[in-house]
Amino acid sequence: MSQHPTFMFLRQLFDRTSCTYTYLLADSYSKHAVLIDPVDTLVDRDLRVISECGLQLVYVINTHAHADHISASGIIKKRIPSVKSVMSKASRGKADVLVKENDSIEIGPNYSLKVIETPGHTAGCVSYYLTSPIQNEPGIVFTGDALLIRGCGRTDFQEGSSDTLFSSIREKLFKLPHNTIVYPGHDYNGITCSTIAEELDFNPRLGKEKTLAEFQEIMTNLKLSYPKMIDVAVPANLNDGISPGE
Repeated sequence: MSQHPTFMFLRQLFDRTSCTYTYLLADSYSKHAVLIDPVDTLVDRDLRVISECGLQLVYVINTHAHADHISASGIIKKRIPSVKSVMSKASRGKADVLVKENDSIEIGPNYSLKVIETPGHTAGCVSYYLTSPIQNEPGIVFTGDALLIRGCGRTDFQEGSSDTLFSSIREKLFKLPHNTIVYPGHDYNGITCSTIAEELDFNPRLGKEKTLAEFQEIMTNLKLSYPKMIDVAVPANLNDGISPGE
C-alpha cells in the first residue's frame, strides 16, 4: 500500500423502489472511484455526486446478476467510455473485467477490494472486502445479496442453493475479523450497516447457534413471491446492464 496521506471516501446511496444500496468508494488521494451495484434509474443522481465530489469513476462493480433492478453499468459506460464494468466469472455474464476468488480491484494507490466468492443466493455472487492502510481501522465487506442485516438472500432461483449459501457465509464471511463492517446490497428495515460480530450473534437465520438443517428449513418455508423484475432484469444484467436487442 502507498504511504500517501489518504482516507476512504464512502457514500451509501439508496433506491426506494428496490431497497437497493449503491456504494460509492474513492481514494481521497487519487480521487479514483468505484460504484458498487448502481441502479439504472438513478444514474443521474450517482453521476452528479461523483462530479460534485471531484471524483474520477474507474469501475462499475456488480456483486451478482440482480433480479429486482437493472444495473446502471451499461448506461454509465455509454456516458463515460473509460469506465470498466466488473462482474464475477461464475455469473457467466458479460463485463469488461470478470473476477474470481482472491482477485483484487484497485481503488487508487491506497485501497483495494478483494474478491470473496459467496455463491448461494445466485451461483455468481461475490462479496468485496476492503482493507485499509490506516492501522487499527476495521475492514469493510460489501456483501451484495449474500449476507443481509439479520438475514440473507433468497435461494430459490438463479441456481441458488441453501447449502451453498450457508457455507459461503459461515466459512468465508464469518471468518473475517469480527469488527469488519458489513454493508449489504439491500435492507428493508432502515438499517444501514452491521458487523460480522453482530451477525454471528443476532442473525436469526445464520447466527453461530444455527445448524445447516435449521437454515434449510427456514429457507424452504420463506414462501416469497416471484420477483417482478426478474424476467427483464436478469437478462440485462448478464449483458453488462443492457437489455438484449438494444
